Amino acid sequence: MTGASVGAVERNPWVRGPFWDTTWMLCAVWLVPLVLYLSRGLDDPRQGPLDTLYFGLTAVFWISHRVGSTWLAYLTTAYRPLLRAQPVRFLVVPVAIAAACCAVLLPADEALPWSRAERVIALAILDYGLVTYHFGAQHFGALSLYRVRAGGTTRSWQRSLDLVYAMTICGALVFGAEILAGTVAFHGAWLDRWIDPDRVADSAGSLRTMALAAVAVATLAMLAVEARSSARSLPRALYLVGAAAMVAVALLAQSPFVFVAVWTVQHWIVATGLSTVVASGEPPPERSRWRAALHAVHCRPWVFVCVLATVSMLLLPIMEVEAVDDDASFYAERIFGSLATNLRTSAWVPALLALGFTTGFLHYWLDRAVFRMSDPRVRAAAHRLFAKPSARG
Repeated sequence: MTGASVGAVERNPWVRGPFWDTTWMLCAVWLVPLVLYLSRGLDDPRQGPLDTLYFGLTAVFWISHRVGSTWLAYLTTAYRPLLRAQPVRFLVVPVAIAAACCAVLLPADEALPWSRAERVIALAILDYGLVTYHFGAQHFGALSLYRVRAGGTTRSWQRSLDLVYAMTICGALVFGAEILAGTVAFHGAWLDRWIDPDRVADSAGSLRTMALAAVAVATLAMLAVEARSSARSLPRALYLVGAAAMVAVALLAQSPFVFVAVWTVQHWIVATGLSTVVASGEPPPERSRWRAALHAVHCRPWVFVCVLATVSMLLLPIMEVEAVDDDASFYAERIFGSLATNLRTSAWVPALLALGFTTGFLHYWLDRAVFRMSDPRVRAAAHRLFAKPSARG
């Protein structure tokens, strides 16, 4: 859509076509059964084929999805008008985020009232809260996109229904599942002060049953509304089923790793797919040679995916310094060997921690900025999301 109104969208329920949507936007429908199949019969799925799959997908998509919104904002011609029109959102706030992370993490232990380790824990807890909201927001955005593409209205009650489903089923219930599994980030430093772990453990069975019932009732209600809609959408219904299946895995999986693999990879693949679609719709540059070279990449989505995947793999040893716990697997070592190990023990660790948190917080902020469809200029920049799919899908 190139106009200012969502109503100008060319009606078609698929973003790019059944094959593309199933591969990218609706990846949960094949990812959930694949992950469950690869983890079957294993006491520790980290020691089996699921870990190999997760390693490959992490290397390709983890950083790809994190840099996607930044790439759209600063390296595509589509968002150049927004950079000029909204300098606070796209320039001032990102610089402030970077400065704040550096100010918190670079000073030595004695320079601030809290030690650096305590500051890292505080930022990790903040990051956990933001990423939980961020995941729910993406589900809300995907449901809204499919509703609009199918010709659904933008009435406030329909938007509110999507928002409530995304934030309660895909947000609050997932947070509850992590409480039951004991996987909330640094829960001993904050959550256990409010919630008695022993009482939670004693009630875990009944809480899971009630949560699963809530998932089933809410999803069936959403599907019933979809079935009665004058703008029914098969991909939207499939997205709802995929989201519900992922939440069910969170509540039922014996190993938290099974849920982490499904939940994170689905998020990464959807985000990367959206970035390639938006980038492919940028207008050609007028004079710059380097922008012309970038445009040639953006116009070929699979080439752009390969570029993002290469960036992701190259940055993996740097970003793992901040993002991976000592007890988890460091996948960068499988690619870069001792280089990745040495980075985690080098004098650069404080700077790498600051870089990691900066890119994470910047990703949350810019994702909201580049997909802020209530802004007509953002809709114009991301018009390919609302255009009629090509014949190739």
